[in-house]
Amino acid sequence: MSVQAPGAVVLIRPHHFASNPETAGDNAFQRVDPARAAADIATAAYDDATRLAEALEGAGITVHLFEDDDETRPDSVFPNNWFSTHAGGRIAVYPMYSPNRRLERRSDVLELLKQRYRVQEVVDYSGLEVDGLYLEGTGAMVLDGLNRVAYTVRSNRADPIVLERFCTAFGYEPMVFDAGLDGVPIYHTNVMMCIGTDFALVGLDLMTNPERRAEIAERLVEPGRELIELSNEQISDFAGNAIELQGTQGRILALSERADRSLTPEQRAVIEKSARILPVDVSTIELEGGSVRCMIAGIHLDKRHLPA
Repeated sequence: MSVQAPGAVVLIRPHHFASNPETAGDNAFQRVDPARAAADIATAAYDDATRLAEALEGAGITVHLFEDDDETRPDSVFPNNWFSTHAGGRIAVYPMYSPNRRLERRSDVLELLKQRYRVQEVVDYSGLEVDGLYLEGTGAMVLDGLNRVAYTVRSNRADPIVLERFCTAFGYEPMVFDAGLDGVPIYHTNVMMCIGTDFALVGLDLMTNPERRAEIAERLVEPGRELIELSNEQISDFAGNAIELQGTQGRILALSERADRSLTPEQRAVIEKSARILPVDVSTIELEGGSVRCMIAGIHLDKRHLPA
């Protein structure tokens, strides 16, 4: 087992997926589809989430699938932004930038984790929202569990004060950088970086500071990883928004069909040395500016031994 690749996940299946006007201002990946009615888009997004859950279960991943029929939560399909789990039985709950996204926090999700897994502590940073301080979980941060580094692109959704508090409490070194695509700042680190056990996918060209870019490239390969550099076009196709998971037959790299099509044969060969590529069609959900990685909250907790 790898600390980078959880074998269980939380997914949220949305019944009222829609474009969120509160997030459009700083999410350059977000799109509108005027050719489809809102009800058709919501149905297609529900189907996207169902496909992802079935694909992961087919690979031997434990999937805890929650339904969301609340019309006030258009982005609830992205739970990795409001909580994360960590070895040693710890959960972090995060402050969210957009007011309507704060409604996505759900006590039933946390209760299931406490019932099924060994949870010692829940560290809740959500109260910092009243001070205008935000850190949107493993969207804002891409965590390297091997090197204990929290890679974080500077944005509205990643305040350095909250980042410092999280890193101090959870034992990570913060590594902050600036990045942009076509002149627009990157809103979440996980759209441009995926760290696996033996490889890392990263859009190095998006990083604006050459010295910082070189430092990050050096740190990523320290544990013996191979670095796969992604082009701007591949980042736009969500090739950086992937996640390594532990299946029953070995590790997989879950990503969207769009991202999969953008990979070169050489990049694919590096990934397939250690992980099977698992592409899933989530094209409707990608309209909202996130892809497969954004849809998955990994569980890095020990299972409880429940009575039969």
